[in-house]
Amino acid sequence: MQNIIIPTLDVETLTGEALSLAFLGKALYTEPEREWLQTLITEQVFADAPFGVDQAETKQGLELLQSWSMIHQNGISDQDFFDLKQDYTRLFIGLDAVMPVPPWESVYLSRDHMVFQEETRQVREWYFRFNLAPEKLNKEPDDHIALELIFLSRLAQLSLMALEQNDQQAFQVYCQAQADFLAGHLLRWGLVWCRRMEEYARTDFYRGLGYLTHGSLLALAALLQVQFPKEATL
Repeated sequence: MQNIIIPTLDVETLTGEALSLAFLGKALYTEPEREWLQTLITEQVFADAPFGVDQAETKQGLELLQSWSMIHQNGISDQDFFDLKQDYTRLFIGLDAVMPVPPWESVYLSRDHMVFQEETRQVREWYFRFNLAPEKLNKEPDDHIALELIFLSRLAQLSLMALEQNDQQAFQVYCQAQADFLAGHLLRWGLVWCRRMEEYARTDFYRGLGYLTHGSLLALAALLQVQFPKEATL
């Protein structure tokens, strides 16, 4: 572990990080919800990004999602909503025993490419260290891409609270935790996952989410001065 000094992490940046990662976590963790999707369209959520906007991948994701929003600004048809749900199921649950974009870290990093492996336990320990636990603890793997993004969002919120309270020691702890979790876990497989999303998603919505996640991870790694570890292959 290399201690980091983060002079550029301010209230605006941390707020944007927390919002962006929390949104991606929700969007990737649950099946599409028609009312929520329509709210995103109505509120023009994809007109800009609160974090990582300088990354090419973020810009590509916004273009895809904004285009998708414009097409559905008068409502999402039954067929288009069915296509979204089918895309989610195919990508993350699998159809006919085929899952092109597994969302769990251990599938990418463990020797046998299976779930509930050592990587799952390590990620769970990270959550517990900061008094967090997934709602479905022991019922599904803790190393889901969405849960890891939500965890980083929570660390960003804690960093923000420490910064606002001028608690430099706590601020450094939470920033260091983000850097260490990125280097030890999410960056080792997350970018591979993003590229698979970009390749295999059949809807602009999920392809756009893949690019947005990609851009967010690159931006966060640059911000926290994290060197890219050797990536997984799958």
